[in-house]
This record gives sequence, C-alpha cells and structure tokens, in this order.
Amino acid sequence: MTGLRGLPSVDALLQTQQAGELVASFGRPLALQAVRASLDEVRAAPPKSMPGTDALLERAKDLLLEWTAPSLVPVINATGVILHTNLGRAPMSRAAIQAMQAVSLGYSNLEYDLERGQRGSRLVHAERLLQRLTGAEAALVVNNNAAAVLLALTALARRKSVLIARTQLIEIGGGFRIPDVMKQSGARLVEIGATNRVHLADYADAIVEESPRLLLRAHRSNFRIVGFTAEPSLGEMVQVAHAHGLPLLDDLGSGTLIDTARYGLPHEPTIAESLAAGADLVCFSGDKLLGGPQAGILVGRKDLITKLKKHPLARAVRADKLCLAALSATLLHYLKDEAEAEIPIWRMMAARPEALKERAQAWANTLGQGQVVPALSTVGGGSLPEETLPTFVLALEMASPNRVLERLRRLALPVIARLEADKVYFDPRTVLAEQDAALVEAVRQVL
Repeated sequence: MTGLRGLPSVDALLQTQQAGELVASFGRPLALQAVRASLDEVRAAPPKSMPGTDALLERAKDLLLEWTAPSLVPVINATGVILHTNLGRAPMSRAAIQAMQAVSLGYSNLEYDLERGQRGSRLVHAERLLQRLTGAEAALVVNNNAAAVLLALTALARRKSVLIARTQLIEIGGGFRIPDVMKQSGARLVEIGATNRVHLADYADAIVEESPRLLLRAHRSNFRIVGFTAEPSLGEMVQVAHAHGLPLLDDLGSGTLIDTARYGLPHEPTIAESLAAGADLVCFSGDKLLGGPQAGILVGRKDLITKLKKHPLARAVRADKLCLAALSATLLHYLKDEAEAEIPIWRMMAARPEALKERAQAWANTLGQGQVVPALSTVGGGSLPEETLPTFVLALEMASPNRVLERLRRLALPVIARLEADKVYFDPRTVLAEQDAALVEAVRQVL
C-alpha cells in the first residue's frame, strides 16, 4: 500500500507540461479520462516498482491514441483484385471526390429548387444524367442495390406473387439472398424451372397458374452454371411478361455502361442492352463496374419509377448528398467519353501487362530484391466470376510470409498483398500510380 500511496494525484499529473500537451491535442475531458485510466491500471495490478510521472503520462498518451484512432482507414490494395469488396470496392475519380467536398464544405441545394425558390426534391439529382446515358424514361437513386430490389418488390408486388427462375436464386457476399429480400418485401416468391434449366413455357404456365404481379430476372454476376443448362433470353422473358400485361424487373447486380469485352473479358450485359431488350425496370450498383460511390440505381418506365419514388420505403433507403454528388460526377465521365481515363477501375482494367511489368520491375530495382513474375489479376466484387487479366507482380520469397503480410497490415498506411505459392505477391494493377513510392517504402520497412 505504501507504494500506491506514493502515486501522484490526478490533479498533480494534470499540472505537468506533458499533460498540458495532451489536453491541447485531445481536449481536457478525454485527457482526464486517460490520466485516470493510467492510474487505475497501476492500482489494479501494482508493479514491483511504481511508475513515475513520465511513465504514467506516456501510458495516458498511448490510451488517447488508441481511443481516437479511426477504425476506417485508407489502405494500399496490392492484391490484384480490382473490385475488392472487403477493401471498399471501386476507388472513385478525383472529380467525384471533389464533388463530394464541394457540397460538404457549406450548404447545397439538396432539396431546394433554385429556379422556383422553394422546396425541391433530392430525387432529381443524377436523374437527367442517367436518362441521357441509358435512354430510360426515368431514374431513381437509393443507398445500395439491395435496397433498390427491396423497394421495387415492396412498391410493385407486396402481397402478390413474383416469378423467378430457380437458376437465379442467388446469394452474394454478406449473406444477401434474393429469396430473403423478396420475403422482407412482402412479395410471395414463386420458383419456376429446375436448378439448372428453365424454359419459356415455365414462365407462361406459372403466369396462368399464379397470377403474378411481376417477373424478376437476377443476373448471376458472381457464379456460373455450366453443363446441361437452359434459360430463355431476357428478350424472350420480356415478350412473355408483356403478353400478359406484366412488368419485368432486371437485377443486373454490378451494372456496366461499358462493354467489358474490349479488355479481353467476357461480355457483361450492359444497362442499355437490358433496356433495349424491353426490361421495364433495371437495377444495379454504383460502386462496382460503374466505378462510383455505393448506391443502388433504378432506371426504366416513368410510371413505375414514379410509384417507387412515392412509396414510404423510398425515404428510408434514399441516397445522401455525398452519394448524389459523387455519382453525378462519375456519370459525367461516361457522358463525356472519358471513363477509361478518369475512373480508376477502368484504368486498371485497361492497363497493359507490359506497363505493369515495368512498374513491378521498378519496385524490385528500388528494393534491391524480389522477382518480377507473370500472374493473374481478377475483377472481383461479384463481377465476371473466375475471369482474370494477365499481369506481372513483384514476388518476395521469405521464411515467414504470413508474418510479413501481418506486419504490412499493421503499418500506418496498411498494405494488403496476397500469398501465392508461399510467396508474397504485389500486383501493380490495383496499386494507384501515386502510391508506388509509399508501397516501396512500406515493404522496405517490413523487410
């Protein structure tokens, strides 16, 4: 007890210059909590020798840094996975970031009509750009694609039947399942066809038997069915639906405005193609192949979009000003035919293997170690399953590769690499050009 009685008081510690610096940096209330916590730790488990003032305040500083450290931080993605869901999917263009900053530094006309000088609607923002880009009659932006599906099913088919093929009962990352969303919407799921084969007659028969309100097609963007398979085209499904006066909702998932075949990848259905085939509503994500912020986007018939806009659920899933600003800036890149130059994911997909090899070799030369070897990058993000792009990586062979990966993750600017064949791979395809120096320095620190 004698040792504990020798501990300085909270007030005494707060009178020191070190404590004054902590108060200046973190504020008095939080600094006070940290000083008390530092003393409480010693009282709870007294050491053989009592710490002095400097040690107590150093521990208080450590606690303050721990308490105030952000949990969401930027990282360098050296995995070669372009749309890495765990790493935030698509990095945004500089114009998108500037647009968010512009509407955040002060006020904006989020829900104010500047022409009429009265209350307006946030739903108009980005709509004209989407109309011009896709040719759709109307558009609506919500906070993600799951919300877009939920809103559409709730507003158009609550307590009614919705037809969907068993070949499309998909689950994506995070446990999101189409059947579960349909259940939450109040719509009644009617499965048709078999696991691997569905025919146009299955839709026609189910329409007669079930009297559905809507047909739903869910694009299998994160897996494939191969072998003995059959499925009608979207155009054929539209014909059956319209012949019975029913709308068709096409959930494209990733959604793209650019033909991925130009990069040597399989063709991914575009939004324009879906609308041209006659889909009444098309929904897709904003932060996947579009390359913008997290958003769910619905385009299609004006009467259906209007019904969605007026539904009470639309307010619960609406997009905020940052999303709308970034999305509008992203859409402008497509409208101005500059997407490949300005949107990071398209630059990554367009990167030539020779250029990637040069960057990887430059890393190796600066570090003075490692080999540059051919490898494969992936699109990721539930898009183009199993498809790859040729690349070159910096490969480092070491005794404890998992330990190296862990140390890279613990840096102030974490680096996420991948382990392959007991080597640590750094893929330049997903490392932004301006991050090259930081990556090399990070690897140097760890090695």
